Amino acid sequence: MRAMHLAPVALLVALLHCHLALAAAPPAADWDVVPVPGNWRTVHGPHDGFAWYRYLVRVPDDWRDKPLSLKLSYISDSDEAFFNGTKVGATGTMPPNFKSGHGPFRQYVVPPQAVRPGKVNLIAVRVYKQGDGPAGISHGPVALACNQKEINLEGIWQFHLGDDPARARWPVDPNGPDAERLLGEFRAAADNPIGHTLARVGLPPSPWLLWYKRPAAHWDEALPIGNGRLGAMVFGGVRRERLQLNEDTLWSGGPRGDADRPDAWRSLPEIRKLIFEGKYAEAERLTNETMTNRGGGYDGAYNAAYQTLGDLSLSFPVDSGPVEDYRRYLDLDAAVAGVSYRIGEATFKRETFSSPADQVIAMRVTCDRPGQIALTARLGRVADAEALFVKPNRIIMRGRCDGGTGMKFEAQLRIVAPGGRISGSRNRLRISGADEAVLLLVAATDYRGKDPTAECEKTLAEASRKSFRALREEHVAEHRRLFRRVDLQLGWNLAVRQPTDVRLGQLRQGKNDPHLLPLFFQYGRYLLISSSRPGCMPANRQGLWADGLKPPWHCDYRTNVHLQMNYWPAETCNLAECHRPLFDLIESLRVPGRRTARAYFNAPGFVCHAITNAWGWTSPGWEARWGWFPTGGAWLCRHLWEHYEFGRDKEFLRQAYPTLKEACEFFLATMVPDRDGRLVTAPSTSPENRFGYGEGQVASVCAGSSVDRQIVWDLFGNTIEASEVLGIDEAYRKRLTDARNRIRPPEGGRHNQLKQWTEDFDEPWPFHRHLSHLFALYPGRQITPRQTQDPAARCRETLNRRLQAGGGLAGFSRAWIAGCFARLEDHDQSHRNLVALLAESTLPNLLCNGPPMQIDGNLGATAAIAETLLHSHAGEIYPLPALSRQTFPDGRFRGLCARGGLEVDARWSQGIVKSLILRAHVDGTHRIRPPSGHTISEVFNNAEPLEVLRDNEGVITLEVHAGETYDLKL
Repeated sequence: MRAMHLAPVALLVALLHCHLALAAAPPAADWDVVPVPGNWRTVHGPHDGFAWYRYLVRVPDDWRDKPLSLKLSYISDSDEAFFNGTKVGATGTMPPNFKSGHGPFRQYVVPPQAVRPGKVNLIAVRVYKQGDGPAGISHGPVALACNQKEINLEGIWQFHLGDDPARARWPVDPNGPDAERLLGEFRAAADNPIGHTLARVGLPPSPWLLWYKRPAAHWDEALPIGNGRLGAMVFGGVRRERLQLNEDTLWSGGPRGDADRPDAWRSLPEIRKLIFEGKYAEAERLTNETMTNRGGGYDGAYNAAYQTLGDLSLSFPVDSGPVEDYRRYLDLDAAVAGVSYRIGEATFKRETFSSPADQVIAMRVTCDRPGQIALTARLGRVADAEALFVKPNRIIMRGRCDGGTGMKFEAQLRIVAPGGRISGSRNRLRISGADEAVLLLVAATDYRGKDPTAECEKTLAEASRKSFRALREEHVAEHRRLFRRVDLQLGWNLAVRQPTDVRLGQLRQGKNDPHLLPLFFQYGRYLLISSSRPGCMPANRQGLWADGLKPPWHCDYRTNVHLQMNYWPAETCNLAECHRPLFDLIESLRVPGRRTARAYFNAPGFVCHAITNAWGWTSPGWEARWGWFPTGGAWLCRHLWEHYEFGRDKEFLRQAYPTLKEACEFFLATMVPDRDGRLVTAPSTSPENRFGYGEGQVASVCAGSSVDRQIVWDLFGNTIEASEVLGIDEAYRKRLTDARNRIRPPEGGRHNQLKQWTEDFDEPWPFHRHLSHLFALYPGRQITPRQTQDPAARCRETLNRRLQAGGGLAGFSRAWIAGCFARLEDHDQSHRNLVALLAESTLPNLLCNGPPMQIDGNLGATAAIAETLLHSHAGEIYPLPALSRQTFPDGRFRGLCARGGLEVDARWSQGIVKSLILRAHVDGTHRIRPPSGHTISEVFNNAEPLEVLRDNEGVITLEVHAGETYDLKL
């Protein structure tokens, strides 16, 4: 839900909703607590009968004399709502003439005379529950609204079993000092969970919060912030703070057009001959000798690495007294990282964010005692840079990669300290006696030909004209424009009281925490927003964040699944703009990819293998087993078609079509017939895997691995459909259709599995982390449970065999497994593997552990969660496929996207779907399959019933129009 629409950040604090401290005030001593929305039975057992809810909220003074709207959403079963003791609404009837009011959305008008503007107000709700199912205020949104402004009321409410009409009234004199005292005690309550005031411990009232009771000791405990281009890992130290910095274009090395072997193609006939003779090891040796790149690997031709920009280090002269109430957090909803702690009577706070609006990292350091801010700031880098203090209040760091021969880069830091003294020397800047300190950091490189100094000067000057408050508001607004498009709630319990690392540990012990998976889902969306915005580089192996000059795998782009997995959630999770950097990368690979196609195949079109980087690398790697993967670029092209499928933007498709066609040209020219006349790629591999054959022999190189065939089938099919949509290339379309019909389909093996290679080879590594041969199931669409039942069953057996052999330990692999089970409509298995990913392959900061850290596991998991909730890949929209009462018994989502330009909202309880809404962004006709076990009875548009066609499976055909909303009754 849109929790707050009030612009000024300062007003947010005034509107924070409150939690009653049970032990602090006698009127609250006999009350318990319960999360709202939520099922009271989750916390308080299977109680039937009466219960009361109470909540305190300060209403803004400018809402005076205006009617308010109290949104209580869905309540089981009947209710009466009171505002400061005045009854403002009821649904259903209470005993003795009980009539259930379960179902209707509660939204009650609060008359102005019942409101205490500018003061504390009491909301009380009387509920009666009878029978099975969730009890109480079970589903959101829950809010208090005035015109277009809202106060989010989701969080912990006071709760009392049994009935007493006096509970509708104030427990103290609302006009006396006790009312304000209660409010202060509520706000001072420690260890409050999400969605309400955490003022004393310094945590924001966000439902999407990572938080900890200690600073980060290591890089993989720090918290990431980013604006797509400029990022930092925030450690949150008390005496020493570290921001490890990244700028997305800062790479060592440069273009290597000499990495292709110009006459490699001359070896093709001999390699293919060896393959078709079954001499696979010999074929692999010759491929390694003649078809790998020229110049070697990480210390040779492929020496480009994504690098750290450096560190912003802060030292604070902290007294020797104890540090109390320490909290470190990352608010996903605001994209703000923070720290708060108390030393003696002074409370210190820091807020840090990377603004996409102003292209600056901003930090504010404050204390609730005047003149207490003192710090020393330093900019530095392990090599290739020098930093210098520039009067009156700046540090400038300039450098050049590769020992002074590579890319130029620059960072500038400016500090403003009202009421304080500023001095500096060398690369340090000192602040003392200030009321607060505001730090602004900018950075640039010459990757795109611009002067880094001029870019930094311009950006810093523009940002410096704004107050920190203005910078923060613009940053939060721009972030929320993307982040708040989607909401997911699967229920929650009091586990949310705990810090994130504790919650993760409890999950590993088997404890239930239904809110942790939605938090992980939203974290993936946050990471994609923060690491991939239009005009930026695409998210690499670690997104935007990497330490050192040679991070793991050089933080390059791996096109055998990792780069693609980074973007699996882009369309489904309503972040289509974040897909754009990938499209820019694909376009940049066409020219070097043509050279590689000519060098290795003497063929037209373009090709990209298993790796690429900022410099347009398209050559194979330096070992065939993993580095030879000519379908890497074709797999990337699937993302162009997916973007069209979701948005139906014909102009985009018109621009993308030449790229699709050029990728097809390569395979039309290079695929060869096997012994059965089927078209295959040769040489071919299944990424990073090996097969066994003959008398204990192993090899990687073969003809027509399953993944190659599936990717080319997919590429040809997408290009055929694109030409039909655009009404062009009819003759070429027929050529592609004929070729696709000759590609060997996915086939089964002797273990009832899906074969990974054309032959039914042995698997030396049955636990292997890659699931390449399941591309046709996910993310492809060649295999679906209804249209290709036998291959789908073999996919299930393949997954089971992998898991039984100990597979899925790598984070990205487990996410892929979860996505595959979601496509198989196996909700329980998908959920089980998502929980395993959290328990086994997730770091304390919720970043995925490859190991080491890999962002693809996070983003793959977010995509897999979306796949459990909504399908649209098989020619129909299928919400909540195989919904399970065991895993997600209650929940709701809003804003997930389906192919064809639709947004979908859904709400369910105890496995029964209560609401299903479609919002159309483009005109179209869709097949809608009802959720499993349900029937679509009626469809309404603007409260008017529509006539729909229905087949014998209950699937309806619905014509939609852009801008219209469709309510499906089940």
